[in-house]
Amino acid sequence: MDKTVYYCTLYDYYGGLLTDNQREIFEDYYFENLTMQEIADNNEVSKNAIHKTIITITKKLETYEEILKYDAKVNKIKEVIKDKKILEEVLEIL
Repeated sequence: MDKTVYYCTLYDYYGGLLTDNQREIFEDYYFENLTMQEIADNNEVSKNAIHKTIITITKKLETYEEILKYDAKVNKIKEVIKDKKILEEVLEIL
């Protein structure tokens, strides 16, 4: 799976566990496709600070997944349930 898609998926699950600043930087980088330099300029920090923050955010998201395994469970459910209507209903509950 593409890392960008993976991190965006994890963000959907665990983004609420990040700080407001972390969410803003993640969204600017992954959703708005801003460069690290543009984000740095907008936040009046160095490009290196943004780079380190993005690494910190992605590591946090990976850690949350390692502990909670929500994405892994959703993927397993998708493998097990073949009926599309039932699958949609189960995923809606989650």
